[in-house]
Amino acid sequence: MAAAVAPERPGRAPESAATVILAGGHEGAAAAGAVSAGRPLAEAVRRALAASPDPVCVVPMTLGRDPGLIADCARALRWLGRDEGRGRLALAPPFATVDHLTAWLRTAALKAVREAPGTSAVLVTAPAAGPFEDADLFRVARLVRQYGHHRWVEVAFDGGDPDLAEGVERCRRLGAGHVALIRAAFAAPAELPAGVLDTGPLLSQAALAQVVRARVQEALHRLSHGQDGITEGLDAEHGHGYAHTHGPGGDHGHPHGEGEGQGHEHGHRHRHRPEHPHAPEHPHGQGHTHGHSHH
Repeated sequence: MAAAVAPERPGRAPESAATVILAGGHEGAAAAGAVSAGRPLAEAVRRALAASPDPVCVVPMTLGRDPGLIADCARALRWLGRDEGRGRLALAPPFATVDHLTAWLRTAALKAVREAPGTSAVLVTAPAAGPFEDADLFRVARLVRQYGHHRWVEVAFDGGDPDLAEGVERCRRLGAGHVALIRAAFAAPAELPAGVLDTGPLLSQAALAQVVRARVQEALHRLSHGQDGITEGLDAEHGHGYAHTHGPGGDHGHPHGEGEGQGHEHGHRHRHRPEHPHAPEHPHGQGHTHGHSHH
């Protein structure tokens, strides 16, 4: 989609234009008009470059649980930038981080209580992905419960384990009289179990547009200073995955700057986890509460 991007605050920069392309992955961003990373994204960028001399900005539409999407977008843009896209491509910061997602889910949980005062359990749901992405959702749900007012906050996956029916059944076995479903995704579940309150989309269309606009503005501001975001995006998956150790003589030797030839190897442990900033944004019209976990 094309977007005229206004300055974030008066006097910061003149209004500029860019072609904005949304890229989506397992969190169902196709529902928000995103194209899939890979060939569809590359083709969309090529068409945009050919259609206009304006910069092309790609926004990874992740809610914080798809670092692979960011890296995939970066790889596509790096390859395209070697030819016709040189100096005209920008990779925006991701749509959201896990901290944003946690805050938005807490807002949705509070909304469920207001709309159905008897709600005693919240079921957080998203399309199934990989083991680490799915594990992240359990962590998010724990934070929603920690800083919320629900006795039970459970997780279920659309097309995964546990599935939605199993998630609802668990809530009821725990003693919940009413269950509200909140979406940690852009897309609605394929099927909704009977007797469950669906709180609807996590963010309104206006809020989605506002966040995208902010990400594009930041990307174009950086691009005006020669920073396209692609190099940073290539490293998005670092820290996400299995923890592993490197003993003496392992694959990774890290020299320390104590003089020429004086480096040494040491055993160390990497926990592969994504890094997330700690200042969630709250689009206008989206109420919010505080109490974020710092990690």
